[in-house]
Amino acid sequence: MNTCTCAPELKEKEKQDGLKELKDFIKTGKQLHDKQGALMNVLHKVQEIFGYIPREAMDVVSEELCVPTAHIYGMATFYNFFSLKPKAKYQIYVCKGTACYVAGGARLLERIEDELKIKLGDVTPDGLFGLAITRCLGCCGLSPVVQVNDEVFVRLVPEKIPGILDKFRKMEKKTK
Repeated sequence: MNTCTCAPELKEKEKQDGLKELKDFIKTGKQLHDKQGALMNVLHKVQEIFGYIPREAMDVVSEELCVPTAHIYGMATFYNFFSLKPKAKYQIYVCKGTACYVAGGARLLERIEDELKIKLGDVTPDGLFGLAITRCLGCCGLSPVVQVNDEVFVRLVPEKIPGILDKFRKMEKKTK
């Protein structure tokens, strides 16, 4: 059996239910003769089921499609719409496009990392915040820009970051 240490373990019930759904999906699509096309569709389904591509799912895909796990890992890491880590409830994207970079986007990224005590690409231990960069949000005239899920914050300075994070923490407390 192929193994990969690239993604965290799933909870047992979640894993079993998701892997069964994945196997059923693969069986219904086996009529595809193009393994590359089938693999892309299957990886999209894995991401839909789990929210990311866990290593257990890679093993199932490898076995069911007779594709080496290394090839699956390569595709999953090449395309930026796939993720090997669970996504956070509030995904933070710091724009690193030219206008935002020149206007101080790197300082915003540093401040967010300091405030959340995580690095780029990580998720806070509570799963609340994740941190990523994007190359352009189309708000160049309002730079620097940060997006949290669907909400865009413009003309930011590092001093405003704690208030933005607190806003989402308070929203979380209200939903509990």
